[in-house]
Amino acid sequence: MSSEDANDSPLNKRVFISSSLVILALMIFAASGPERAGRIFQSAQDSIVANGSWFYVMTVALILIFVVFLGVSRFGELRLGPDHAKPEFSLPTWISMLFAAGMGIGLMFFGVAEPIMHYQNPPSAEPGTIEAVREAMKTTFFHWGLHAWGIYAMVALVLGYFAFRHNLPLTLRSALHPLIGDKIYGWIGDVVDIFAVTSTIFGVSTSLGLGAAQINAGLNYILGLPNTNEVQIGIMAFVILMAIVSVATGLEKGIRRLSETNMVLALLLLVFIFVLGPTVFLLQAYLQNTGAYLSDIVRNTLNLFAYEKTDWIGGWTIFYWGWWLAWAPFVGLFIARVSYGRTIREFIFGVLFIPTLFTLLWMTIFGNTAIDMVFTDGLTNLATMVDEDSSVALFVFLENFPMSSVLSVLAVLMIIIFFVTSCDSGSMVVDMLCSHGRNDTPIWQRIYWAVAVGVVASVLLYAGGLNALQTMTIISALPFSAILLVAMYGLLKALRLDGYKRESLQITAMQPPTTGGDRNWQERLENITNFPDEKTVRRFMQKVIGPAVKEVKQEFETQGFEVELLDENDSLRMTVKMTGETDFIYGVYLTHEDHPEFVPAEGSEMKLRDQTYCRAEVHLGEGGQNYDIMGWSKLAIINDIVDHYHKHQHFLHLM
Repeated sequence: MSSEDANDSPLNKRVFISSSLVILALMIFAASGPERAGRIFQSAQDSIVANGSWFYVMTVALILIFVVFLGVSRFGELRLGPDHAKPEFSLPTWISMLFAAGMGIGLMFFGVAEPIMHYQNPPSAEPGTIEAVREAMKTTFFHWGLHAWGIYAMVALVLGYFAFRHNLPLTLRSALHPLIGDKIYGWIGDVVDIFAVTSTIFGVSTSLGLGAAQINAGLNYILGLPNTNEVQIGIMAFVILMAIVSVATGLEKGIRRLSETNMVLALLLLVFIFVLGPTVFLLQAYLQNTGAYLSDIVRNTLNLFAYEKTDWIGGWTIFYWGWWLAWAPFVGLFIARVSYGRTIREFIFGVLFIPTLFTLLWMTIFGNTAIDMVFTDGLTNLATMVDEDSSVALFVFLENFPMSSVLSVLAVLMIIIFFVTSCDSGSMVVDMLCSHGRNDTPIWQRIYWAVAVGVVASVLLYAGGLNALQTMTIISALPFSAILLVAMYGLLKALRLDGYKRESLQITAMQPPTTGGDRNWQERLENITNFPDEKTVRRFMQKVIGPAVKEVKQEFETQGFEVELLDENDSLRMTVKMTGETDFIYGVYLTHEDHPEFVPAEGSEMKLRDQTYCRAEVHLGEGGQNYDIMGWSKLAIINDIVDHYHKHQHFLHLM
């Protein structure tokens, strides 16, 4: 099946129906015998931890090294999209969306609880000591830092690069294209996408169930609302209803506005705790925690406790690595969707470092303040509540601040919004996986998956199968790790080809716009300083550029090449078929640009009639080349085409 055939219908029925059936079967299995399912999945996880923990650790280490390498290498200049692409969202909006989808809800749940748990049971220090405090924060940083965001960045980079730069579907199957080519449109690609859909639905469903428990715990603590399954199912129904509204309004309005709102609320809560807590101590702790984390990052990354016989690594580090890997198809695809137009270097800096710095700041302000309350102030009830029910830890913590009721209501509101954004972005991602990566799908498809998340979470919560499905989701990280390693190799191959292409474009200088005659330089200057309107450029494309391109097309056909010419109102695009190799593409597009900001000399005849002018810009297969051939002679245009074909041949030679 070709890519054209695969994309005729907005819905991939094979993936849609198969995923629905697999999800239904696993849900029935987990709900009909939750204890049996839990034992089976737990046994599988124990076996993986005992025999395959080294593979998880090695995979995550390779991912982080590879992501950092791409950020500092020459490949960092390439864009997630054609060369002329511009980012779709502003930097604050982009950061807000990837943060909300990535782990915003996790920070609300574990920001207080995890540091306290590590303080009471550190990996190697004596519990309740200063060394336990240091180790608790260092361990928390390790689990929530660069490694987690490196996994997300790697998956998002693979998907975004192949989708936006090579016009492949924005689905997980595209990661395998450098290795199996167009076979990704067959059953292999369907299996990969079905796996991604199933993993995403169960990951979001289990998180929704656990989140409903935390919201219920908060409302029980604040308002005395009963802490029951029925109340939690009602909470999930409300979250899903809000997610449906958000999904129906689309990415631009729904998810974007909710993410921005929650980022503002998170900053307000963070600043409030920072100002009213031990401010100077927190500043010192943040710097010291970061230093300790970075100084030990290599040792901790590869530490498997091989000589110390302990199950700590399986209960914490391997659990986290498995959870981040299991969530990566969902979060990675969503991050890729909102990252169009950014360079690889900008993308990696934005996805890897900015959220990590904020996450570590959050963990310091909430975690260090909570430990200080227990260690210095003797608030043992906080530690006790973390042991008994970690979902209520945040609300017990906030009780020790002024306006604690207001802060608790704010926290509940943030948790709800975080879950709404997780559900609607998860629904959007699953819908894209079932629709050849397209985002212009009917609303019913997105609503279907939003409702599916709620139904799965509600049934499993009522039947007691959520823990079993959470364990199964983490187990699914093992095959995905293997897929991701293969995809990294494929990405490196594709980036090297792009590098060869960029190198080939530098081998000869651009042809001058006119040839011959003493007025050559004067005519060039006149073309550069002229700002033609749309009618003038359109006429030039019809009278000069069109005949030049058609003449070259005829010559290619005379020499036995197959050539396609697409002549539209605002563009002209010639494709020379290179059997078995990358096709040569030369196009000219009419573009509108703002006038440069300058004032012509007094008495000049040049007048800026409009706020914009038009250009005849050259586009190659990689995108716009950012130069204008308006006013060039027919011969100069022909020479420019031949020159770029010469560079393309050199690129094929380098390959």
